[in-house]
Amino acid sequence: MTSNDNRNPGTPLDLDWVLRTHVNRSAVERRTATLSTRRSVKKVWQAAWLLRSVSCIDLTTLSGDDTPGRVHRLCAKARQPLRPDLLEVLGFEKNELTVGAVCVYPNMVRPAVDALRGSNIPVASVAAGFPAGQTPMAQRIAEIEQAIEYGAKEIDIVISRAHVLTGNWQALYDEIREFRKTCGDSAHMKTILATGDLGTLTQVHQASLIAMMAGSDFIKTSTGKESVNATLDFGLVMVRAIRNYADRTGFKVGFKPAGGVNKAKQSLAWQFLMKEELGDEWLMPDLFRIGASSLLTDLERQISHYVSGHYAARHHMPMG
Repeated sequence: MTSNDNRNPGTPLDLDWVLRTHVNRSAVERRTATLSTRRSVKKVWQAAWLLRSVSCIDLTTLSGDDTPGRVHRLCAKARQPLRPDLLEVLGFEKNELTVGAVCVYPNMVRPAVDALRGSNIPVASVAAGFPAGQTPMAQRIAEIEQAIEYGAKEIDIVISRAHVLTGNWQALYDEIREFRKTCGDSAHMKTILATGDLGTLTQVHQASLIAMMAGSDFIKTSTGKESVNATLDFGLVMVRAIRNYADRTGFKVGFKPAGGVNKAKQSLAWQFLMKEELGDEWLMPDLFRIGASSLLTDLERQISHYVSGHYAARHHMPMG
């Protein structure tokens, strides 16, 4: 994550800017349809892009049957995301390559912090009524406070979708601003828009602007629980909002696709999007994360193929 000095502090709500927004769906679809076909990387270059994907993963478990043991295994994988033999061939020292963060529910933050002690891997926690955002405001704030007290350094909050669907932009701004105030200097805040629940691409762009005006450090596509999660169409709209915000304010906001990103090929497409729309700076973990769990298995499998020339069985890629 970026330092506190470089964090987006937010701006006053600019409704004129928000209401002038319009997104051409056909143009978005044409742009994203060619994203993967225009750019092709092979061999050593592909391996480098895959390794970058590993370093940008928020390795995630958000299941009803999560246990401290499962979280400990996930954290072991976060510390050493690739098999030692692969790391050795690729020239990495032990513990040199890690994922970007480990993301869990608030009550699993302590086990994650304990398991990651001594590493530089932060613990991210979902909060604020995840995944639906339908709990009372005081309870949502208390979740953030609890996660930070337990040691979370990043908080992934969810918005009230109703504010977007009804166009109540002031309420959305005030809500996110309150969450940012609660995070303070203790934790960076990622704002989940739940794009699959929003009505139009224009509303996705508007919600992105509001989230950044309210002080979000990252904007994130999805909880992973919606029927439609991270798509390149949503992503393009959001990263262009990030570019517009940076051009106007000078503050850089990060981006995180999450939900349904489980193939190495998908991770490459997301990186191509970041490079072409925002530049190389947004290919680093302080401004780009991928929320995923099974993605890491496929990345390791593809990297193993680069090293050995054949695909290893999935049981050779344990999650911890």
